[in-house]
Amino acid sequence: MNRNSIEKIAQTSQDRMLLAKLWDKIQAGIQRSIPAGTCFLSPRELEMARYLFGEPEGLYAFGGYPEAERKMLVYLPDYLDESWLLGGDSPCVCLRASFYQGDSPSHRDFLGALMGAGIGRETVGDICVGQDSCDFFVIREIAPYILQNFTSAGRAHVRLASVPLEDARIPEPEVREIRDTLASLRLDSVVSAGFRIGRSLAVQYIAAGKVAVDGLPCEKSDKPVPQGAKISVRGLGKIRLDTVGNRTKKDRIPVIIQRYV
Repeated sequence: MNRNSIEKIAQTSQDRMLLAKLWDKIQAGIQRSIPAGTCFLSPRELEMARYLFGEPEGLYAFGGYPEAERKMLVYLPDYLDESWLLGGDSPCVCLRASFYQGDSPSHRDFLGALMGAGIGRETVGDICVGQDSCDFFVIREIAPYILQNFTSAGRAHVRLASVPLEDARIPEPEVREIRDTLASLRLDSVVSAGFRIGRSLAVQYIAAGKVAVDGLPCEKSDKPVPQGAKISVRGLGKIRLDTVGNRTKKDRIPVIIQRYV
């Protein structure tokens, strides 16, 4: 780990400020041998942090549940193990907002209401909306304020309660399966097949900086896409390259792509 690496990793002044804050927070925990947690990080921010810190003993990426997209970095001294992250002192708290099923507030409704209440995006992790409740994850320090002040999302009135992390309700994502054969696993080919658009249009989206692979922006149309990668395209949605088969006799690659709906 080297603080001087911040200048090499950061692409913007905001990146430099964020990485400096992460460094100071984690280093304080290491020096005092106490647990230390950061704010929630997007996949891109988390990737930058991994370049900065490497993989030191006791540093975990944690978002409340294994498949979380937004995660915080948490340092645990050697007298604590990973199970501590799910306990009552975890820096991550799960809040459950219950509502009348007929109101059907969306992810956008919850995010907008939280931001409208003056709650910073970096203090909120994933927002998991179900049929009659929404479990969302926040840093421990902000939880009491939200419990006292958050009463609605969109047009829906909500009732809040804190629930154990291990009891969080994570709804299965709705996906549509797309089967196709590709000449290669280039990014433009996968985007074209997954969103059912022409390859030239896929190239335009990529060149315009509207495409991210596993949370990291990518402007290279020929970038190879590994199996399991998630691709988001601004304005179109998100897909996942679920399965890659063996090449056919016609030298094509059969794939199964999941498109989130």
